[in-house]
Amino acid sequence: MKASDLLVKCLENEGVEYIFGVPGEENADFMLSLENSKQIRFILTRHEQGAAFMAEIYGRLTGNPAGCLGTLGPGATNLMTGVADANMDRAPLIALTGQGSTDRLHKESHQIMDVVGMFEEVTKWNTSIYNADTIPEIVRKAVRVCRSEKPGAVHIELPEDVAKHETEARPMQVHRFRRPGPDDKITDQAFELLRNAKRPVILAGNGTIRKRASKQLRQFCEATGIGVLSTFMAKGCVDMDADYCLFTQHGRIPPAFVEPEFGQMHHPRRFSARRDR
Repeated sequence: MKASDLLVKCLENEGVEYIFGVPGEENADFMLSLENSKQIRFILTRHEQGAAFMAEIYGRLTGNPAGCLGTLGPGATNLMTGVADANMDRAPLIALTGQGSTDRLHKESHQIMDVVGMFEEVTKWNTSIYNADTIPEIVRKAVRVCRSEKPGAVHIELPEDVAKHETEARPMQVHRFRRPGPDDKITDQAFELLRNAKRPVILAGNGTIRKRASKQLRQFCEATGIGVLSTFMAKGCVDMDADYCLFTQHGRIPPAFVEPEFGQMHHPRRFSARRDR
């Protein structure tokens, strides 16, 4: 089969359901292969940046990566903002870009630029495909890396001549790995530190939302009375009207936590009163 066909089959094998993007000449073979897919739905967007943001939100809400597609040069650069945002917001995403033929990558040519080098700073991992036989391993690694904690963006580049190459390779078997849980002794040590703390506070981050731990966090706070300060990406992990909510990291300090004389933040008496429970 063609390399572009194999790339689509590998993405299907990994459970990819959506690719958002803008077609171009250099990814024409991939688009023709994608047209025959019964699993992956291609969503045409007006701009590559919008495609990247759509893929990011899909990944953030579902935990599964979606693809965003752009051609070489300006198509790839247009993806940058959304890809960088996905990587910083810990959303799994696969950026797919076309590239000119490998026989002209070494010289100045129309819209040829180092896309892999450009994406290096805004992805967890990225690479270019130079050998069609390596596609199964590249896709398996890309999906594993973008899904692993902390999730983020990956990038795969497919030159137009490589997309036409014939290969006998087949998709790799998918293995899902689970992160180990904390040791009981470590948990006990954390409990002792909290129990002996005079003014504990919880800083809730993106992982609270990502791992669906909001319910457990609220139960913990209701039992202990410890206040929660959240990052922007953890907004909503606790009820904003709850007594223990301290709002966001750079948000306002509620009146109950301010000393009128000195403007110093402090915990109300209910926190210390509940520590013995």
